Amino acid sequence: MKKRYSIYFQAFTAFLFIAFTSQAQIQAPGAGYTDRTNYPVFGENDPIFIFCTTENTKTATLRAVTNLTGTKTWLWEKFNPQSGNFDLHLSVNNSNQQHQLTQLEDGCYRITISKTDTVQRYRAWVFNNWYTATASIPESNCDFFTLQGTLAQATLEYYDLASRQPVTIPKKTKTEWKLEDDILSVLLSHNVYNPPTKNTDYTFVVSDQFGCAQNVKITYTSIVTKALFAADPMQGEAPLEVKFTNNSENGDEGSFEWYFFRNLDDIKKESEKSNQPVDSIDFIAYDKNPVYTYEKSGSYMVKLVSKHKSEFHTCTDTAYLSKYIVADTSFVQVPNAFSPNGDGTNDNFVVKFWSMQEVKISVFNRWGRVVHVWQSGNVRGFKNTYLETVWDGKIGGRYASPGVYFYVVEGLGRDGKKRWKHGNVYLFRGKD
Repeated sequence: MKKRYSIYFQAFTAFLFIAFTSQAQIQAPGAGYTDRTNYPVFGENDPIFIFCTTENTKTATLRAVTNLTGTKTWLWEKFNPQSGNFDLHLSVNNSNQQHQLTQLEDGCYRITISKTDTVQRYRAWVFNNWYTATASIPESNCDFFTLQGTLAQATLEYYDLASRQPVTIPKKTKTEWKLEDDILSVLLSHNVYNPPTKNTDYTFVVSDQFGCAQNVKITYTSIVTKALFAADPMQGEAPLEVKFTNNSENGDEGSFEWYFFRNLDDIKKESEKSNQPVDSIDFIAYDKNPVYTYEKSGSYMVKLVSKHKSEFHTCTDTAYLSKYIVADTSFVQVPNAFSPNGDGTNDNFVVKFWSMQEVKISVFNRWGRVVHVWQSGNVRGFKNTYLETVWDGKIGGRYASPGVYFYVVEGLGRDGKKRWKHGNVYLFRGKD
């Protein structure tokens, strides 16, 4: 009979507790995450509120709300895991419908709201979840630099209310090194190879499943350089004037070195004749944006070395052209007819030559008399001598008679080859 009475009493007590607590609410304004305990022994589970904050800063807040009117007692207690009891934290009497605690330390808090014979009670755990992250660059050289992150963080641990057994809340802490929106690594330490030539900001990001995060920025101060340049034109008649534009990044003024290589064919021929290494460098220039004229036909390579000197390192970088500069081989081309009638089409006898060093053009009539001659021992390009070399079909200022004329073109190309052509050219003169 006593046992049955005890069972009834326990059931009635539980009913009263449920009835009392059903009218009370406990809230956590500002909490970033909510979970529930999983006590190993204690038969009930309580809410867990996690607040994102910084180290040594307490932002945990609890608010109790009731429907009881009139003057009542708000009794706040905090669980003591050493004794297993709830110790007094704060007791207030007022007629408000809610009461709030702020800047709470981690732990389990119990609120008991009482008015005469009516009691409402609730429990909740709060945690101030924080990270302290730092970022540094302990190593920086010409090949790479190291991004190093360090991390300290809060431990989230609650206790079973019956056995006082500790239970750790697992944290899925994630670390990332980011360059703008790109993730470079998820490790604390990351080496960046091929460092940028500009001062660059990197971000060390720490986050977890509770929505708590910390970002730390660090600036890499560049000590490296990147050699870049362009050449224009890349191909044409010899002599070929080429302008070089230095586009190097983070290079020191006055430290650029231009290496101009000899003609590729000459290097190959010399290598075939000798078992010794061949010096392929023609000369070195130190201008920022040199202009060079290739006098001889051939294929030429150029490289640029850029330097950047810092406190502990002198970093260099080398750039080559993607293809050879080509000064064209020589040739001579002669038309077989022209019509100097003033119509603007084919009015002149034009001997086209390309990449020539020496040229002599002679035109004879049918009796062997010279009617036109042009000669140069230092030709500086066809387009520069065009007006000098053409025959306009006149002799002594008068129009030459239509018919057959003879020509002889001889010269030396800038590739070292002799060029010689002879033949007939027909002069047609239509009606004006």
